[in-house]
This record gives sequence, structure tokens and C-alpha cells, in this order.
Amino acid sequence: MADDSIDNHRHEAEVVVIGAGLSGVAAVIALRRAGFEDVVVLEKSGHLGGTWRDNTYPGCGCDVPSVLYEYSFAPHSWSRGFADRSEILDYLDTTAVTHGAHKAIRYDTEVLNIRWQPDAHRWNLQTTSGTYIARAVIVATGPWHRPRHPDIPGLDNFPGTAFHSARWNHEVDLTGRRVAVVGTGASTVQFLPEIQPKAAHVDVFQSTPQWVLPKPEYPLPPGLHRFFEHHPAARRALRGLHHWTQEAIGVPLRHPHLLRPLEAMARFHLRTSVRDRALRRALTPDYRFGGRRLITSGTYYVALTRPNVRLHPTRVTAVEGSDVLGADGTRTRADIIVLATGYHIGDIPLAPHLHGTDGTLAETWAGNRRAYLGTSVSGYPNLFLLVGPNLLTGTTAVPTVIEAQLRYITAALNHLRTSGASALDVKPEAEAAHQQALHEALRNTVYNAAGDTGYYFGLPGVNTFCWPWSTARLVKRLHAFDPEAYTWSLPLPAQAGAERDGLWARPSGRLQ
Repeated sequence: MADDSIDNHRHEAEVVVIGAGLSGVAAVIALRRAGFEDVVVLEKSGHLGGTWRDNTYPGCGCDVPSVLYEYSFAPHSWSRGFADRSEILDYLDTTAVTHGAHKAIRYDTEVLNIRWQPDAHRWNLQTTSGTYIARAVIVATGPWHRPRHPDIPGLDNFPGTAFHSARWNHEVDLTGRRVAVVGTGASTVQFLPEIQPKAAHVDVFQSTPQWVLPKPEYPLPPGLHRFFEHHPAARRALRGLHHWTQEAIGVPLRHPHLLRPLEAMARFHLRTSVRDRALRRALTPDYRFGGRRLITSGTYYVALTRPNVRLHPTRVTAVEGSDVLGADGTRTRADIIVLATGYHIGDIPLAPHLHGTDGTLAETWAGNRRAYLGTSVSGYPNLFLLVGPNLLTGTTAVPTVIEAQLRYITAALNHLRTSGASALDVKPEAEAAHQQALHEALRNTVYNAAGDTGYYFGLPGVNTFCWPWSTARLVKRLHAFDPEAYTWSLPLPAQAGAERDGLWARPSGRLQ
């Protein structure tokens, strides 16, 4: 991939991490704690933060309790039970500086091409800041990375302003304007109550209604944090309470015959928030609770009942001039269109340019995005994915998954250091057995209930998002690295001497 602007400098590192979001920051800290000092993070943006940097829409925040959305090694004094994006971003900044992770980040460095070198057992990364040579690569680009833009005829000719909610245009003033919102997922649930008081009118186009549980918003006063400082057991108890509440919700998702109480709670929330029967009918899902991403809010339904908001239970089929058209014949005028149409979940933008032993990751994943324990992909030695395929549920906090994976990855790298081998590659049969067990288990859960076009289906007919078992089982499976699931190899004889003196032999080496 030629580019005249590419820096020709060559750099070497033992481990290269791609992405400086929640996963990337944690990776640097975990690797250094495990004795891997020669680590560099390549970040295409000018600041860390990942999804919390990119998503700036009004009301953006975490839908997991704050005390669960933190690293176990870096507890934080959160201001609210569910933190907003600015507080989470500040937390990531502070944690990176406190643990020195920020020094490993190379900003404004976009990875253009990655290729495994079979003779040298190294990864070659072509970037906008030169070439990086690495023993191991950790892909930490996250599942909520690339916005999904719908193909709506006429949208390109819309005379007003149109933008995706994940790339909010703050230069546009919504005050007194007519706004059309396309989509009713988690983002809309958060930003609609924020924009409704400003806009003259908001038309919300809903192709699929969502199950919405009430969200217990509450402040965490400074006095409480001072109490926790003197009584850490109390903070652990609060964290444990939230953890087991999340886990309790996860049980019926895996055993759908237990779903009725949750569905009754969601229906009660809808009935007490929306008095209009026709609107309630339009907002009532026709699939089981948990079939799509779980959503919580105490303000979304209320916003939909305001006089200047109208719900259209239909998908958008076209834009004609300033008019937005729905599949049911709806036609409404708009000054601004907000596309709240989600992300390419689990799609790694680098996949077409990530070359393993036999083709690219895009080719490998053409029919099924698969990875052994969501972490290793056969044919891609010394490469690991953070928050890879089928590692998330509707209830597990992402930091829990990340930390479990990093324990597994650092164990794998330590095995490489002590074994004398220079490359490990998960066996195809181990990967296949894991995939078979995983998808057999998914069939018994509610995660497949919404059909193959649901949130969890990154590919038609293939659930590429969900872990079908408990969080405890996930942590246990990732706790013990199994070297028997991998093939181990040395470089070609011509390279052996260089290997003995090379990067693996430099446990405290520095970036060159």
C-alpha cells in the first residue's frame, strides 16, 4: 500500500498494541506488570479514549454501573451511578498517566498494513509514521469503532445537515429546528431526551422497537467516597452488589424460560411512562427480551410523549429534498437528519490489510468471524484480539472481559519467552472445537431470538457477539493458558542466531 506521506523510519518493539482506547490502555499496563517493557501503542487519532473519545453526542454515557466500568487495579471516585462519557474519558486519561501508559502511545499513527514474516517470525506493520517490526501484536480497536451508514436513496442530496450520532456535529444548533432521527438504539435512547427540549420538532423513525428497563440514576456524593477510602470493604460490597445484579439478569438470557419477570418489568416501565395506548403498542417489541442489546433509561419514554416528538414505527426508505419518507408512506420535513444506525459490530477495519500465514483476516472471516476464546485466530501467529468475537453478553462489563483476556495473553507471551519458541499459533482443531461448542450453546439462549439481522449478528446467520455462558465461566476459561491448544515453532535456521539475540531475548528492551 503505497503512500508518499508515509514516514520511512523503522522501529522495533517486542509487542505492538493497535488502539489506545479502554483495551489499549489496559494492555500496556498489564504487559508492563508482566515484565514486558518494550511495548508501543499505535493510535491513529491525536488522543486516547477510543469510543469515549469519538462519541460526543448529547447524553452519551455508560449503561453499566460505574463501579463495574473501571479497571480492578484503578478504582475511581465516580460522581454518578452511571458515568457520562466525559468522566470516563477523564478516568482513562488519569489512569494512563498514573501508570505511565501514556508514554508508550504514538499518536497520529495509522496502521495501513500488517504482514506476518514467516522466516523471521515477526510482524511487519506499515504505518503513517514508518515501519514497525514486532514479535507480537495485540489488536485493541474495539467493537464500537466504525459507524454504520445506511444506504438511503436521496440522502446525499439532502439540503440540510445530516450526520451520524457517533460523529456528532456540534457546530449545528438544533434550537428551533426540525430534526429527523433514524434509528432507536442505545444512542437515540440517550440523546433524544437531551435534544427534545431544544428542537422545534423531532421525528423518530423506528424500524424495530426496543426492550427498555428503568435506569436507576443516582449521584455518588464525595462523602460516600471518603467513607469508601476508610472502609474499602464497603466499596467492594457495592461493586459485588452491582456485579451480581448484572449476573442475575444474565441468567434468564441464557435460560429463556425464566424471562417473564424481566419482560413484565419492562412492560410495567413502558405502561407507567407512556399513557397513549397507540404509542405503547408501537413501542412494544414482538421478540423476547434480550434478543437485542439491553437498554436502560428513565427518560427515553418520557421524551417520546412530549408534544414536539412524534414516533414513526417504520423504517426510512428515501429522502426527497427536505422530506424524509417512511416505508408506511410517512412524509415529514426535516432541517437536520441524525443517523443513529449503530456500528459495524466486531468489524476490524484492518482486516483486509492484516496478512497471516495464508491470506488476510478479511478472507479468513468471510463466512464466520471466529477466534479461539475470542482471542487467537488460527493462521495469525503471535497475534491477539482484545474484545474479539463472541466475548460479550448483555450484562458483562467490558473491563472484566479485557482484564481476563490480558491475563491470558501475558501468560501466552511468557510461555513464548520461557519455551525457546518464537511463534505460537492456535491449532485449527482447537479453534473449531471452541466454535462448535459456542454456537451449540448459543442456540439455547435468547441471544439468537431476534433473527439473523439483530444487533448480535455481525454476519448473516452468525452470532459473532455473544458469549453464551456466565461471566464466571469466561474468566475461568481465560485464567489458565493452555499451551496444548497451540503449535509452537522456531524461525528458519538462517534466522536462529538473530532470534537468540533478538527481541524475545530483550525482556527489558526499549523501542529503537
